[in-house]
Amino acid sequence: MGILETIKKAISHSIEVKQDILEDKELIGEIIKVIDDLIKALNCGNRIIFAGNGGSAADAQHLAAEFVSRFQFDRPGLPALSLATDTSMITAIGNDYGYEKLFVRQLEAQSRKGDVFVGLTTSGKSPNILAAFDACNLLGVTSVALCGLGGDLEDKVDYLIRVPSIHTPRIQESHILIGHIICAEVEQQIFSHLAPSQK
Repeated sequence: MGILETIKKAISHSIEVKQDILEDKELIGEIIKVIDDLIKALNCGNRIIFAGNGGSAADAQHLAAEFVSRFQFDRPGLPALSLATDTSMITAIGNDYGYEKLFVRQLEAQSRKGDVFVGLTTSGKSPNILAAFDACNLLGVTSVALCGLGGDLEDKVDYLIRVPSIHTPRIQESHILIGHIICAEVEQQIFSHLAPSQK
């Protein structure tokens, strides 16, 4: 297969996964529920906490930044943070407690009852994300999983957004799409009075 065919195949596959999401009413319904819960949490003075490993760590940082800075228009910042950005924190916890405790330890220190934790795991099996979901139940933190088709998460989280794919790049592309949709809608609903008029 030549490079042109490889490029076209990757683009087509990405489109197919997104088309599957578009046609999945249950999945879209879950996204709507997450949006509603995030708005309630933010309006109550709580915040959104993101975490992931590898590429998903970058996605967690990316999405936290969209809430804190801005997304589609100027407005006050929304409280959000990523637990995968502070190298001193990561190496200290990893060294002292083990990598599996990386996010649990930070949730115990940083979260408050009513916050929302969004864990990104393409495999659905990342031990430190699974441990964080367990901790959410004890801390009174709402849990949201952004994952692919792997892992047994149905009984571990409050909301499960499962991208219909087992291919890591396609899952990550869809996580950013879904994250952008969520951020755009939260921003629009909370700051509708600041949004530019649509013509």
